[in-house]
Amino acid sequence: MPKTKLRRTIALQLRESSQVLARTAKLGPILEQAAGELIAAYRRGNKILTFGNGGSACDAQNFADELVGRFQRNRPPLPALALTVSTADLTSIANDFGYDKVFSRQFEAHAKPGDIAVAISTSGNSPNVLAAAASAKKLGNLVIALSGDSGGKLKSAADLCVCVPSKTVARIQEAHIAVIQIWCGLIEEALFPGAQKAHD
Repeated sequence: MPKTKLRRTIALQLRESSQVLARTAKLGPILEQAAGELIAAYRRGNKILTFGNGGSACDAQNFADELVGRFQRNRPPLPALALTVSTADLTSIANDFGYDKVFSRQFEAHAKPGDIAVAISTSGNSPNVLAAAASAKKLGNLVIALSGDSGGKLKSAADLCVCVPSKTVARIQEAHIAVIQIWCGLIEEALFPGAQKAHD
């Protein structure tokens, strides 16, 4: 591919990404509401359980990592669990009960009243994500979803659904990680306002 075409493709994709992020900024009220629920859960002494497939699994793990480790402040760890990390759980549940149950069975094992499910699916139609959201609702847990465009079936399965206004998976995933990073910052600021910043 000629260098000029490469540059055009790079510039186009960066513009598309910035445009999707700008449209996502218009979802401020629901992003704020979700952040408030996450902060309230931690103030109650609860935890976050998060899950998704593929790139969304990576986003779930990043979310949990930023909370258990740290994001921008030196502060105590916050309880969060990505249901994507145990190969033993994932493979045994998939083998014995089917892949659609890999997250719901873990959620039922680990969730307590007041915990929050953060379900991530760019299409909003991943069967195992929908099954876990259903289990969470059945147990009385709040479900916050990150999806794309219309939100798919996940929109109606969740209490709050952040539907990134794009049909392109890559752009949706970019917005999801931006939202997750924003939430991490808001959680730290609310719970540990006096904590020293880790990266001055």
